[in-house]
Amino acid sequence: MLNKIWLSFFIIAFVSALATWIGGDGLIFERLVDSLFKMTKVSVDIAIGLIGALCFWLGIMKIAEKAGMVDVLARGLSPLFTRLMPGVPANHPAFGSITMNLSANMLGLDNAATPLGIKAMHDLQTLNKTPDTATNAQILFLVLNTSSVTLFPIAVFVYRAQQGAASPTDVFLPILLATFASTMVGLLVTAWVQKLKLANMVVLAYLGSFCTLIVAIIVYFATLSAEQMSHQSAVISNLMIFSFILICLIWATIKKQTVYDHFIEGAKQGFELSISLIPYLLAMLCAIGVFRASGALDIVLDGLRYVVTLLGLDTLFVDAMPTALMKPLSGSGARAMMLETMNTYGADSFAGRLASTIQGSTETTFYVLAVYFGAVGIKHTRHAVGCGLAADFAGIITAILVCYWFFA
Repeated sequence: MLNKIWLSFFIIAFVSALATWIGGDGLIFERLVDSLFKMTKVSVDIAIGLIGALCFWLGIMKIAEKAGMVDVLARGLSPLFTRLMPGVPANHPAFGSITMNLSANMLGLDNAATPLGIKAMHDLQTLNKTPDTATNAQILFLVLNTSSVTLFPIAVFVYRAQQGAASPTDVFLPILLATFASTMVGLLVTAWVQKLKLANMVVLAYLGSFCTLIVAIIVYFATLSAEQMSHQSAVISNLMIFSFILICLIWATIKKQTVYDHFIEGAKQGFELSISLIPYLLAMLCAIGVFRASGALDIVLDGLRYVVTLLGLDTLFVDAMPTALMKPLSGSGARAMMLETMNTYGADSFAGRLASTIQGSTETTFYVLAVYFGAVGIKHTRHAVGCGLAADFAGIITAILVCYWFFA
Protein backbone atom coordinates (compact mmCIF):
# COMPACT_ATOMS: atom_id res chain seq x y z
CA MET A 1 0.00 0.00 0.00
CA LEU A 2 2.68 2.51 1.04
CA ASN A 3 4.78 1.62 -2.01
CA LYS A 4 1.87 2.47 -4.33
CA ILE A 5 1.07 5.70 -2.47
CA TRP A 6 4.70 6.87 -2.60
CA LEU A 7 5.09 6.05 -6.30
CA SER A 8 1.76 7.71 -7.18
CA PHE A 9 2.93 11.03 -5.65
CA PHE A 10 5.80 11.24 -8.15
CA ILE A 11 3.77 10.07 -11.15
CA ILE A 12 0.88 12.45 -10.46
CA ALA A 13 3.34 15.28 -9.80
CA PHE A 14 5.04 14.68 -13.15
CA VAL A 15 1.74 14.57 -15.07
CA SER A 16 0.52 17.72 -13.34
CA ALA A 17 3.81 19.53 -13.95
CA LEU A 18 3.83 18.45 -17.59
CA ALA A 19 0.33 19.88 -18.08
CA THR A 20 1.43 23.12 -16.40
CA TRP A 21 4.54 23.30 -18.61
CA ILE A 22 2.48 22.77 -21.77
CA GLY A 23 0.18 25.51 -20.46
CA GLY A 24 3.09 27.97 -20.61
CA ASP A 25 4.80 27.77 -17.20
CA GLY A 26 8.42 27.10 -18.17
CA LEU A 27 9.70 27.11 -14.59
CA ILE A 28 7.51 24.33 -13.19
CA PHE A 29 10.16 21.59 -13.38
CA GLU A 30 12.72 23.91 -11.80
CA ARG A 31 10.34 24.34 -8.87
CA LEU A 32 9.93 20.57 -8.63
CA VAL A 33 13.68 20.00 -8.38
CA ASP A 34 14.07 22.90 -5.94
CA SER A 35 11.36 21.34 -3.79
CA LEU A 36 13.24 18.04 -3.74
CA PHE A 37 16.43 19.66 -2.46
CA LYS A 38 14.51 21.76 0.04
CA MET A 39 12.72 18.72 1.46
CA THR A 40 15.96 16.74 1.82
CA LYS A 41 17.24 19.50 4.09
CA VAL A 42 13.93 19.80 5.95
CA SER A 43 13.88 16.04 6.58
CA VAL A 44 17.29 16.05 8.24
CA ASP A 45 16.53 19.25 10.19
CA ILE A 46 13.35 17.71 11.58
CA ALA A 47 15.06 14.44 12.56
CA ILE A 48 17.97 16.24 14.25
CA GLY A 49 15.57 18.60 16.02
CA LEU A 50 13.64 15.62 17.40
CA ILE A 51 16.60 14.07 19.19
CA GLY A 52 16.36 15.96 22.49
CA ALA A 53 12.59 15.69 22.89
CA LEU A 54 12.43 12.04 21.86
CA CYS A 55 15.30 11.12 24.17
CA PHE A 56 13.55 12.80 27.10
CA TRP A 57 10.12 11.27 26.54
CA LEU A 58 11.36 7.77 25.81
CA GLY A 59 13.42 8.06 28.99
CA ILE A 60 10.28 8.93 30.99
CA MET A 61 8.28 6.16 29.31
CA LYS A 62 10.98 3.62 30.11
CA ILE A 63 10.68 4.62 33.79
CA ALA A 64 6.88 4.15 33.61
CA GLU A 65 7.30 0.77 31.97
CA LYS A 66 9.88 -0.48 34.51
CA ALA A 67 7.80 0.83 37.43
CA GLY A 68 4.87 -1.38 36.43
CA MET A 69 2.42 1.38 35.50
CA VAL A 70 1.33 -0.61 32.44
CA ASP A 71 0.53 -3.61 34.64
CA VAL A 72 -1.64 -1.48 36.92
CA LEU A 73 -3.59 -0.06 33.98
CA ALA A 74 -3.99 -3.56 32.57
CA ARG A 75 -5.50 -4.88 35.79
CA GLY A 76 -7.85 -1.91 35.90
CA LEU A 77 -9.16 -2.55 32.38
CA SER A 78 -9.44 -6.33 32.62
CA PRO A 79 -13.05 -6.46 34.02
CA LEU A 80 -14.28 -4.39 31.07
CA PHE A 81 -12.83 -6.64 28.37
CA THR A 82 -14.06 -9.87 29.89
CA ARG A 83 -17.57 -8.54 29.16
CA LEU A 84 -16.88 -7.00 25.75
CA MET A 85 -15.46 -10.31 24.46
CA PRO A 86 -17.91 -13.00 25.61
CA GLY A 87 -16.38 -15.52 23.22
CA VAL A 88 -13.14 -15.52 25.20
CA PRO A 89 -13.18 -17.70 28.34
CA ALA A 90 -12.62 -16.03 31.69
CA ASN A 91 -8.96 -15.95 32.80
CA HIS A 92 -7.77 -16.67 29.25
CA PRO A 93 -4.20 -15.39 28.59
CA ALA A 94 -5.55 -13.18 25.78
CA PHE A 95 -7.10 -10.77 28.30
CA GLY A 96 -3.70 -10.08 29.82
CA SER A 97 -2.15 -9.35 26.41
CA ILE A 98 -5.10 -7.20 25.31
CA THR A 99 -5.16 -5.02 28.40
CA MET A 100 -1.36 -4.72 28.40
CA ASN A 101 -1.42 -3.62 24.74
CA LEU A 102 -4.15 -1.01 25.24
CA SER A 103 -2.51 0.23 28.44
CA ALA A 104 0.79 0.68 26.59
CA ASN A 105 -1.08 2.58 23.85
CA MET A 106 -2.69 4.86 26.44
CA LEU A 107 0.74 5.81 27.79
CA GLY A 108 2.17 6.31 24.28
CA LEU A 109 4.50 3.28 24.55
CA ASP A 110 4.31 2.38 20.84
CA ASN A 111 7.41 0.19 20.93
CA ALA A 112 5.86 -1.94 23.67
CA ALA A 113 2.30 -1.81 22.31
CA THR A 114 2.98 -3.41 18.93
CA PRO A 115 4.58 -6.67 20.15
CA LEU A 116 1.94 -6.91 22.89
CA GLY A 117 -0.75 -6.44 20.24
CA ILE A 118 0.68 -9.19 18.06
CA LYS A 119 0.85 -11.48 21.10
CA ALA A 120 -2.80 -10.66 21.89
CA MET A 121 -3.78 -11.63 18.33
CA HIS A 122 -1.88 -14.91 18.68
CA ASP A 123 -3.62 -15.61 21.99
CA LEU A 124 -7.04 -14.89 20.45
CA GLN A 125 -6.14 -17.04 17.44
CA THR A 126 -5.89 -20.11 19.71
CA LEU A 127 -9.68 -19.81 20.13
CA ASN A 128 -10.34 -19.34 16.41
CA LYS A 129 -12.12 -22.35 14.88
CA THR A 130 -11.72 -20.87 11.38
CA PRO A 131 -8.06 -19.75 11.36
CA ASP A 132 -8.22 -17.69 8.14
CA THR A 133 -11.27 -15.66 9.27
CA ALA A 134 -11.26 -13.00 12.01
CA THR A 135 -13.32 -13.69 15.14
CA ASN A 136 -15.52 -11.08 16.81
CA ALA A 137 -13.00 -10.64 19.62
CA GLN A 138 -10.12 -10.13 17.17
CA ILE A 139 -12.11 -7.53 15.23
CA LEU A 140 -13.08 -5.58 18.37
CA PHE A 141 -9.47 -5.61 19.55
CA LEU A 142 -8.26 -4.36 16.17
CA VAL A 143 -10.89 -1.57 16.03
CA LEU A 144 -9.89 -0.35 19.50
CA ASN A 145 -6.29 -0.21 18.28
CA THR A 146 -7.15 1.69 15.10
CA SER A 147 -9.19 4.20 17.11
CA SER A 148 -5.97 5.17 18.91
CA VAL A 149 -6.80 4.99 22.62
CA THR A 150 -4.03 7.43 23.60
CA LEU A 151 -3.96 9.58 26.73
CA PHE A 152 -0.55 11.13 26.05
CA PRO A 153 0.17 11.69 22.32
CA ILE A 154 3.83 12.43 23.00
CA ALA A 155 4.94 12.09 19.36
CA VAL A 156 2.60 14.90 18.25
CA PHE A 157 3.92 17.19 21.01
CA VAL A 158 7.50 16.42 19.99
CA TYR A 159 6.88 17.26 16.34
CA ARG A 160 5.04 20.47 17.22
CA ALA A 161 7.90 21.55 19.47
CA GLN A 162 10.41 20.86 16.70
CA GLN A 163 8.30 22.93 14.27
CA GLY A 164 8.40 25.93 16.61
CA ALA A 165 4.94 25.84 18.24
CA ALA A 166 4.65 28.43 21.03
CA SER A 167 2.85 25.86 23.19
CA PRO A 168 3.36 22.37 21.68
CA THR A 169 0.83 20.79 24.06
CA ASP A 170 -2.08 23.15 23.32
CA VAL A 171 -3.66 20.40 21.21
CA PHE A 172 -3.75 17.96 24.13
CA LEU A 173 -7.42 18.43 25.06
CA PRO A 174 -8.63 18.58 21.43
CA ILE A 175 -6.80 15.30 20.78
CA LEU A 176 -8.29 13.76 23.93
CA LEU A 177 -11.82 14.68 22.80
CA ALA A 178 -11.22 13.47 19.24
CA THR A 179 -9.64 10.15 20.22
CA PHE A 180 -12.46 9.57 22.73
CA ALA A 181 -14.99 10.08 19.93
CA SER A 182 -13.16 7.71 17.56
CA THR A 183 -12.86 5.04 20.28
CA MET A 184 -16.50 5.29 21.35
CA VAL A 185 -17.82 5.20 17.78
CA GLY A 186 -15.53 2.28 16.94
CA LEU A 187 -16.74 0.40 20.03
CA LEU A 188 -20.43 1.19 19.48
CA VAL A 189 -20.41 0.33 15.75
CA THR A 190 -18.59 -2.93 16.40
CA ALA A 191 -20.92 -3.77 19.29
CA TRP A 192 -23.93 -3.09 17.05
CA VAL A 193 -22.60 -5.33 14.26
CA GLN A 194 -21.65 -8.10 16.71
CA LYS A 195 -24.87 -7.67 18.74
CA LEU A 196 -22.92 -7.19 21.97
CA LYS A 197 -24.96 -6.39 25.06
CA LEU A 198 -23.53 -3.18 26.49
CA ALA A 199 -26.34 -2.85 29.05
CA ASN A 200 -24.16 -4.46 31.70
CA MET A 201 -23.40 -2.88 35.05
CA VAL A 202 -19.63 -3.23 34.68
CA VAL A 203 -19.56 -1.98 31.08
CA LEU A 204 -21.89 0.91 31.88
CA ALA A 205 -19.76 1.83 34.89
CA TYR A 206 -16.61 2.04 32.78
CA LEU A 207 -18.20 3.81 29.82
CA GLY A 208 -20.20 6.09 32.12
CA SER A 209 -17.02 7.15 33.94
CA PHE A 210 -15.24 7.94 30.68
CA CYS A 211 -18.24 9.85 29.32
CA THR A 212 -18.65 11.80 32.56
CA LEU A 213 -15.03 12.96 32.38
CA ILE A 214 -15.40 14.07 28.76
CA VAL A 215 -18.72 15.83 29.43
CA ALA A 216 -17.15 17.64 32.39
CA ILE A 217 -14.35 18.89 30.13
CA ILE A 218 -16.85 20.06 27.51
CA VAL A 219 -19.09 21.79 30.06
CA TYR A 220 -16.14 23.59 31.64
CA PHE A 221 -14.74 24.87 28.36
CA ALA A 222 -18.20 25.87 27.13
CA THR A 223 -18.20 28.59 29.78
CA LEU A 224 -15.00 30.19 28.46
CA SER A 225 -14.34 32.67 25.68
CA ALA A 226 -12.17 31.57 22.73
CA GLU A 227 -9.12 33.33 24.17
CA GLN A 228 -9.67 31.88 27.66
CA MET A 229 -10.25 28.45 26.15
CA SER A 230 -6.94 28.47 24.30
CA HIS A 231 -5.10 29.68 27.42
CA GLN A 232 -6.81 27.21 29.78
CA SER A 233 -6.21 24.34 27.37
CA ALA A 234 -2.48 25.05 27.38
CA VAL A 235 -2.35 25.48 31.18
CA ILE A 236 -4.32 22.31 31.98
CA SER A 237 -2.44 20.29 29.35
CA ASN A 238 0.96 21.31 30.67
CA LEU A 239 -0.13 20.73 34.28
CA MET A 240 -1.36 17.22 33.45
CA ILE A 241 1.75 16.34 31.46
CA PHE A 242 4.18 17.55 34.12
CA SER A 243 2.09 15.81 36.78
CA PHE A 244 2.36 12.60 34.75
CA ILE A 245 6.16 12.96 34.66
CA LEU A 246 6.27 13.50 38.42
CA ILE A 247 3.97 10.52 39.07
CA CYS A 248 6.23 8.29 36.96
CA LEU A 249 9.30 9.38 38.93
CA ILE A 250 7.67 9.04 42.35
CA TRP A 251 5.99 5.74 41.47
CA ALA A 252 9.28 4.27 40.25
CA THR A 253 11.09 5.53 43.35
CA ILE A 254 8.52 3.90 45.64
CA LYS A 255 9.00 0.68 43.66
CA LYS A 256 12.73 1.04 44.37
CA GLN A 257 13.61 1.45 40.70
CA THR A 258 16.80 3.22 39.62
CA VAL A 259 15.05 6.06 37.80
CA TYR A 260 18.22 7.64 36.44
CA ASP A 261 19.48 4.40 34.90
CA HIS A 262 16.09 3.63 33.35
CA PHE A 263 15.87 7.16 31.98
CA ILE A 264 19.28 6.83 30.31
CA GLU A 265 18.26 3.47 28.83
CA GLY A 266 15.14 4.98 27.29
CA ALA A 267 16.96 8.13 26.16
CA LYS A 268 19.46 6.03 24.20
CA GLN A 269 16.53 4.48 22.35
CA GLY A 270 15.28 8.00 21.60
CA PHE A 271 18.55 8.90 19.92
CA GLU A 272 18.51 5.74 17.81
CA LEU A 273 14.87 6.33 16.86
CA SER A 274 15.54 9.93 15.77
CA ILE A 275 18.30 8.86 13.40
CA SER A 276 16.30 5.91 12.08
CA LEU A 277 13.45 8.28 11.12
CA ILE A 278 15.56 10.14 8.55
CA PRO A 279 15.06 7.73 5.59
CA TYR A 280 11.30 7.56 6.16
CA LEU A 281 10.90 11.32 6.57
CA LEU A 282 13.11 11.89 3.54
CA ALA A 283 11.08 9.54 1.35
CA MET A 284 7.66 10.90 2.26
CA LEU A 285 8.51 14.61 2.53
CA CYS A 286 10.25 14.61 -0.87
CA ALA A 287 7.25 12.88 -2.44
CA ILE A 288 4.80 15.30 -0.82
CA GLY A 289 7.06 18.24 -1.69
CA VAL A 290 6.98 17.53 -5.44
CA PHE A 291 3.25 16.73 -5.19
CA ARG A 292 2.62 20.22 -3.79
CA ALA A 293 5.14 22.00 -6.05
CA SER A 294 3.54 20.46 -9.15
CA GLY A 295 0.19 22.01 -8.23
CA ALA A 296 -1.49 18.59 -7.85
CA LEU A 297 -2.14 19.04 -4.12
CA ASP A 298 -3.64 22.48 -4.74
CA ILE A 299 -5.98 20.94 -7.33
CA VAL A 300 -7.19 18.35 -4.78
CA LEU A 301 -7.64 20.95 -2.04
CA ASP A 302 -9.30 23.46 -4.37
CA GLY A 303 -11.76 20.75 -5.45
CA LEU A 304 -12.56 19.95 -1.82
CA ARG A 305 -12.81 23.67 -1.02
CA TYR A 306 -15.29 24.10 -3.89
CA VAL A 307 -17.51 21.28 -2.61
CA VAL A 308 -17.39 22.66 0.95
CA THR A 309 -18.33 26.12 -0.35
CA LEU A 310 -21.30 24.67 -2.26
CA LEU A 311 -22.49 23.16 1.01
CA GLY A 312 -22.31 26.60 2.62
CA LEU A 313 -19.60 25.57 5.12
CA ASP A 314 -16.40 27.30 6.22
CA THR A 315 -13.29 26.20 4.29
CA LEU A 316 -10.66 26.97 6.94
CA PHE A 317 -10.20 23.27 7.75
CA VAL A 318 -9.42 22.19 4.17
CA ASP A 319 -5.67 22.92 4.36
CA ALA A 320 -5.29 20.19 7.00
CA MET A 321 -7.20 17.55 5.06
CA PRO A 322 -4.15 15.89 3.44
CA THR A 323 -3.31 14.47 6.88
CA ALA A 324 -6.88 13.19 7.29
CA LEU A 325 -6.95 11.59 3.83
CA MET A 326 -3.61 9.87 4.41
CA LYS A 327 -4.19 8.77 8.01
CA PRO A 328 -6.13 5.51 7.39
CA LEU A 329 -3.61 4.45 4.72
CA SER A 330 -0.15 5.25 6.02
CA GLY A 331 1.16 6.35 9.41
CA SER A 332 4.43 7.70 8.03
CA GLY A 333 2.56 9.36 5.16
CA ALA A 334 0.13 11.08 7.56
CA ARG A 335 3.03 12.17 9.77
CA ALA A 336 4.79 13.65 6.75
CA MET A 337 1.59 15.41 5.70
CA MET A 338 1.23 16.88 9.19
CA LEU A 339 4.84 18.11 9.14
CA GLU A 340 4.43 19.53 5.64
CA THR A 341 1.27 21.37 6.73
CA MET A 342 3.03 22.87 9.75
CA ASN A 343 6.05 23.73 7.61
CA THR A 344 3.83 25.48 5.04
CA TYR A 345 1.30 27.27 7.25
CA GLY A 346 3.03 27.33 10.65
CA ALA A 347 2.72 25.06 13.69
CA ASP A 348 0.38 27.53 15.41
CA SER A 349 -1.83 28.12 12.38
CA PHE A 350 -5.32 26.63 12.39
CA ALA A 351 -4.25 24.12 9.74
CA GLY A 352 -1.14 23.17 11.74
CA ARG A 353 -3.12 22.61 14.94
CA LEU A 354 -5.88 20.69 13.14
CA ALA A 355 -3.39 18.44 11.33
CA SER A 356 -1.76 17.71 14.70
CA THR A 357 -5.12 16.90 16.28
CA ILE A 358 -6.08 14.58 13.43
CA GLN A 359 -2.70 12.85 13.66
CA GLY A 360 -3.27 12.15 17.35
CA SER A 361 -6.93 11.17 17.14
CA THR A 362 -6.80 7.90 15.15
CA GLU A 363 -4.38 5.16 14.13
CA THR A 364 -3.49 3.85 10.66
CA THR A 365 -6.33 1.40 10.03
CA PHE A 366 -4.90 -0.53 7.08
CA TYR A 367 -1.40 -0.75 8.59
CA VAL A 368 -2.71 -2.10 11.92
CA LEU A 369 -4.96 -4.52 10.06
CA ALA A 370 -2.10 -5.76 7.89
CA VAL A 371 0.32 -6.22 10.82
CA TYR A 372 -2.05 -7.74 13.38
CA PHE A 373 -4.11 -9.96 11.08
CA GLY A 374 -1.10 -10.80 8.92
CA ALA A 375 0.79 -12.01 12.01
CA VAL A 376 -1.76 -14.82 12.51
CA GLY A 377 -2.60 -15.54 8.86
CA ILE A 378 -6.10 -14.07 8.77
CA LYS A 379 -7.33 -13.41 5.21
CA HIS A 380 -11.04 -12.74 5.72
CA THR A 381 -11.42 -9.61 7.86
CA ARG A 382 -15.25 -9.53 7.82
CA HIS A 383 -16.48 -6.17 9.22
CA ALA A 384 -13.09 -5.06 10.62
CA VAL A 385 -12.33 -2.52 7.86
CA GLY A 386 -15.79 -0.92 7.97
CA CYS A 387 -15.77 -0.56 11.76
CA GLY A 388 -12.18 0.74 11.75
CA LEU A 389 -12.96 3.36 9.10
CA ALA A 390 -16.09 4.41 11.03
CA ALA A 391 -13.85 5.12 14.02
CA ASP A 392 -11.42 7.05 11.78
CA PHE A 393 -14.24 9.15 10.31
CA ALA A 394 -15.61 9.98 13.77
CA GLY A 395 -12.16 11.00 15.00
CA ILE A 396 -11.51 13.26 12.01
CA ILE A 397 -14.92 14.96 12.13
CA THR A 398 -14.60 15.50 15.89
CA ALA A 399 -11.06 16.88 15.44
CA ILE A 400 -12.38 19.46 12.96
CA LEU A 401 -15.26 20.52 15.20
CA VAL A 402 -13.13 20.69 18.35
CA CYS A 403 -10.40 22.72 16.64
CA TYR A 404 -12.99 25.24 15.43
CA TRP A 405 -14.18 25.43 19.03
CA PHE A 406 -10.72 25.87 20.54
CA PHE A 407 -8.71 27.72 17.90
CA ALA A 408 -10.88 29.40 15.25
